[in-house]
Amino acid sequence: MTSVDLSTTWMGLPLASPLVVGACGPLSADPDRIPLLAEQGAAAVVLHSLFLEQVERDWQEWQHHQLQGSESYAESLSYQPPVDPSHLGLEGYLHDIETARRRVDIPIMASLNGVHPGHWQEAARAIEQAGASALELNLYAVPTDTSLSAAAIEAEQEEIVRSVCGAVALPVAVKLSPYYTNLTSMAQRFQAAGAQGLVLFNRFHQPDIDIDTLSICADRLLSSPADLRPPLRWIALLEGRVPVDFAASGGIDTAADVVRLLMVGARITQVVSCLLRHGPAHLRRLETDLRTWLEEHDHGSLRQLQGCMGQRRCPDPQEYERAQYIRALGSYTPSAWPESRQALRATTRQQP
Repeated sequence: MTSVDLSTTWMGLPLASPLVVGACGPLSADPDRIPLLAEQGAAAVVLHSLFLEQVERDWQEWQHHQLQGSESYAESLSYQPPVDPSHLGLEGYLHDIETARRRVDIPIMASLNGVHPGHWQEAARAIEQAGASALELNLYAVPTDTSLSAAAIEAEQEEIVRSVCGAVALPVAVKLSPYYTNLTSMAQRFQAAGAQGLVLFNRFHQPDIDIDTLSICADRLLSSPADLRPPLRWIALLEGRVPVDFAASGGIDTAADVVRLLMVGARITQVVSCLLRHGPAHLRRLETDLRTWLEEHDHGSLRQLQGCMGQRRCPDPQEYERAQYIRALGSYTPSAWPESRQALRATTRQQP
């Protein structure tokens, strides 16, 4: 059989395969590492996130220095910062984009991470000018204000997406949280605001407590296989209902994981934790195993696979909703559970 075609598209961008390196400081913050990722088979790379707090902080500092000495002699004006502040807080990030673009011929995508309205548009325009192929918006919020309604939070996020999509010609994706009351509705609203892609899901790092030092500490960084299930389920439910491209993120470790996510309708799979565990050569292993699986199952291309197990094509659509949940709870039997009270007493007597 001839070699299978692994090519796919993401928001109109042609990609050699669905294997995309997701946003991650240890992987994509250093432009020197990106050529190695490309050599090992990355079809595209999402750069580490630029946090809007950085942009806001530098913008405030610029405004402060603009006002300093504003009523002094005219000669003092020569000491003020440049009048155009559009690149404040972005210089290092823009340099990373430009450097990566020069060194590799795969798409380089940018990531903006923020919560509230601010200088999203200015940052997006600067990123576009630097040569990014696409932009991913990471809307990370932990609401604690009891007077702020869910509707207000969602409207604010929708407006951020609309303002960014209206400011640039770049394809824009939104990296979604799984914690919306009606995820399907929010997906449709983001699409209506201009998003061409949705990344499912943003995995929020939760704090933990060190009970010995009585301090707050970071949780585990790497995803687990359980993190694969939410994007698998929700891409299956949304594919065909919301006219955007879907990317899966979280828990992807093997080619079989990639196949599952493509089957439910993902265009690409973003890998991070498996590369931190196994190294960049794991990309080549994923590509080889994916190609082998397709050949063994007589698939000439990914297009024959994508979406075949989405809800709208599944023989039993209820499997993605409550039916599978009810069956799972009803059929589970604990492996270390005594059959009767007598067995429990016998086990208790045997313990020292």
